[in-house]
Amino acid sequence: MLRLEAYDYELPPDRIAQAPVEPRDASRLMVVHRADGRIEHRIFREIGEYLRPGDLLVFNDTRVIPARLFAVKPTGGRVEILLVRREAEDRWWALVRGRHIRPGLRLALLSGDRPVGIFAEVEAEGVGPLRRLQFSAPIEGHLDRLGVIPLPPYIRRPLHDPERYQTVYARVPGSVAAPTAGLHFTPELLARLRQQGIRFAFVTLHISLDTFRPVEAADVRAHKLHREWCSLSAETAAQINRTRLEGGRIVAVGTTVVRVLETAARYGLGCSPEAVCPGQVVGPFEGETDLYIYPGFTFRAVDALITNFHLPRSTLLLLVAAFMGYERMRQAYAVAIAEGYRFYSFGDAMLIL
Repeated sequence: MLRLEAYDYELPPDRIAQAPVEPRDASRLMVVHRADGRIEHRIFREIGEYLRPGDLLVFNDTRVIPARLFAVKPTGGRVEILLVRREAEDRWWALVRGRHIRPGLRLALLSGDRPVGIFAEVEAEGVGPLRRLQFSAPIEGHLDRLGVIPLPPYIRRPLHDPERYQTVYARVPGSVAAPTAGLHFTPELLARLRQQGIRFAFVTLHISLDTFRPVEAADVRAHKLHREWCSLSAETAAQINRTRLEGGRIVAVGTTVVRVLETAARYGLGCSPEAVCPGQVVGPFEGETDLYIYPGFTFRAVDALITNFHLPRSTLLLLVAAFMGYERMRQAYAVAIAEGYRFYSFGDAMLIL
């Protein structure tokens, strides 16, 4: 199924979660068995019943940065800047909301209504409101006082605690959106899983807004992903390879982890991307990835997937369909809608075995 219309569905607006549940692990969990299509309905804190000693949970430890900034033009008009992708310490691609945002325009960043002496000059135009900005100083050190955490546009309710849009293990700043499958884990749940003999590993992928950009090409194969920076260390590669050798399962916590693992399975081993290196699943990798996963993709590194329910016509939904099978995906989403599951970033979760 490679036609875009096959990845559309109707979702009642009240199913879009506007706030996270408390505690984090009280969200619902749909368990889908790929072998026979069986579906079970559980609570996320019960996920350990489906994991075995020796399984390896792989998490994305990226941290969402306060990427939404405010600025003023020389004419006095206000502008909103949403950082999207870092090119250098002082150069970013950003979505800039305002009128007549053209190359050469100099924007003064604001704290409240007051300029702070830091400027962003528009260097180049991209698609739509996308602009490349040259800052007068490295901006990341100023984000905590000038920026706010960006939420997806379908969340219209303000978030009182910004940490609820961070995973409890987030530690590497760089994302403009959260790896939402990880939002369901609590420190207590992680401790129980570790006592159960489940192992943990961490990778990093800094999420850009392109991850959520709808696919527009009628044939999904024509879509292109922008590059995102990711890292899988030699230590993590050794954990993954050892797990597979010992018969454990590699469980990806989120679609971003899938992309890192499958990138490292193709480009981290030192052999050609088409080859399979005997005795190894992944190799260390650090750099940019534009790996685009849609049905027909051959998975080399991932045995099971924890994920949320995703937007229609999105690359995330295509990845899930590639992993669980198109018909299984359609069935699971129909059941989720009928059973009242909550969708998207603050919604419920699915475990695909």
